[in-house]
Amino acid sequence: MTKALINMPRIYKQLLIASTDAIMLVSILFLAFSIRLGYWYWPDEDLLWVIFGAPVIAIPIFIVFDLYHGIVRFLGLRTLWAVVQAVSLYGLIWGIIGFMTAIDGIPRSVIMINWLLAIVGIGGARMLARWLLSDDLIRGRKNVLIYGAGSSGRQLAEALSQSSEYKPVAFIDDQKDLIKQSLNGIRIYTDAALPDLINKYQIQEVLLALNTPSKQKYNQIINRLENFPVHLRILPSVSELAQGKVKIGDLREVNIDDVLGREKVGPNWSLLHTDIEDKVVMVTGAGGSIGSELCRQILNLGANKLILFEQSELALYNIDKELNKHKGVVYPILGSVTDQTRLERVCQKFSVETIYHAAAYKHVPMVEFNSTEGVTNNIFGTLNCAQAAINSKVKTFVLISTDKAVRPTNTMGATKRSAELVLQALAKHQNSTRFSMVRFGNVLDSSGSVIPLFRQQIQQGGPVTVTDKAIVRYFMTIPEAVELVIQAGAMAHGGEVFVLDMGEPIKIFDLAVKMIHLSGLSVKDKENPDGDIEIRITGLRPGEKLFEELLIGDNVNKTKHPMIMMAQEDRLSWQQLNKVLEQMQTALDACDQSQLRELLVNIVPGFKPQCGIEDILYRDY
Repeated sequence: MTKALINMPRIYKQLLIASTDAIMLVSILFLAFSIRLGYWYWPDEDLLWVIFGAPVIAIPIFIVFDLYHGIVRFLGLRTLWAVVQAVSLYGLIWGIIGFMTAIDGIPRSVIMINWLLAIVGIGGARMLARWLLSDDLIRGRKNVLIYGAGSSGRQLAEALSQSSEYKPVAFIDDQKDLIKQSLNGIRIYTDAALPDLINKYQIQEVLLALNTPSKQKYNQIINRLENFPVHLRILPSVSELAQGKVKIGDLREVNIDDVLGREKVGPNWSLLHTDIEDKVVMVTGAGGSIGSELCRQILNLGANKLILFEQSELALYNIDKELNKHKGVVYPILGSVTDQTRLERVCQKFSVETIYHAAAYKHVPMVEFNSTEGVTNNIFGTLNCAQAAINSKVKTFVLISTDKAVRPTNTMGATKRSAELVLQALAKHQNSTRFSMVRFGNVLDSSGSVIPLFRQQIQQGGPVTVTDKAIVRYFMTIPEAVELVIQAGAMAHGGEVFVLDMGEPIKIFDLAVKMIHLSGLSVKDKENPDGDIEIRITGLRPGEKLFEELLIGDNVNKTKHPMIMMAQEDRLSWQQLNKVLEQMQTALDACDQSQLRELLVNIVPGFKPQCGIEDILYRDY
């Protein structure tokens, strides 16, 4: 019945409400006379016309006050106030007309009674209809808890009251003065009541709505909720919302960076602008995770021109399309860092002043299976970029390095440390280009990282695969890492290795558990055989190690930025390094992986291969 009313054409709804009002107004007048006289009253013919003519007076007034254009199931206080105003005007006009017609038998008190009853009747009928129609929608809604009874939580609860999807049944808050209070009929509890509330109301989702949350606060709440089989959704802080108005559409999934992200340290704006503002900047590997974020921030910092250098046509197309509004500033260039001639042509054509070298093969097992290409791209690609920069008189060159370059156990890490050695040697060998390197760990949601893999495995129902239960990694968000890279490069004088403060390392197994719980699911194991998602230990992959480091030695200096350190590490001269590079090129030309492995071990102190040579072209199949 109620669904039929909701789906009825708008004009029919308005006619139905107007007809109901007309019948009610006539009935109220009969009731007003009966109350005043103390018995059921039926007037004579003249007075009868005045009573039955009441809708003729009232309906036009109600139309003027917009009482037939509101959606009944979404009525609020403004509509009730409009009802009071419209009924008051109607009551006044009806009373005046009654007296002007000089009809005997209209006591003055009837006018007052009619006014009061009409307000109650017309307003009450609409609120009753709102309740009945909304109640039909409520039956299909999910019960949810709102964590946070501040202004964001209150606005969210108000928005949800009109929703067909969620029904807020309780607030959770840690402010003692709010506990046991009610907001719009919804009780406020401490988080100690979570188990009882979840069981009582069969809660499947908890909505986080905090006014000014810190990462630490989010961590505390999420860790608390992690023990319950509930799905978490989050409302951004009020400062993040477009117009300060909380909407249901602002709710989003709780991302793992909400849990792992640290409190951000404000940037040094002068450092951010030093190598970018009004300059021509080139980013190699512009379509990758780090490269694309570099491009976004470089444009925001006011680069004169931005050169997107990328070997993947699809990746270049995607980042160029995203930055399409910056036509005349952004130039997409297809090319490989193994082609020094093209690199020099690009640098000289645009008079490039700053290069951020993010192009590299970074996936550890993939480089292990293709070690010759790893050496070609990561070592000689970096050498080509550096020599192109020197020959083109590029002022600043910043290499994006990795924590896997420290005491590497895999080919990828060894090639990245070799790339650092190349730039350190060239920094002393010439003085036209200022070279520096920035070393950091894993970034959240980068291509090939573990988090997108876990998310995909959870969506598919598992299992989630972890190589070793004890494996740990550092994590940082991509925007934070890029912002720090730009600032670090601006502090360089030549040859420095900067190391970003990555915070505390995270156990990958614990990360998998947390991601499963954040999805509202439970881990399936011996203790919980009826769980949803299994975590399967697969063993370390070729070249993988249990933990990563950021420093080769203990010699590290502070910088202007508290999140950026400067490592003091051994270097090779260009003469020493060049001899090894020539031998590497000879081994590459001969596809001699054994010689390549030996040269990498010799050039990179601390390189202890975790596995044998796994290159697909080397092994017998």
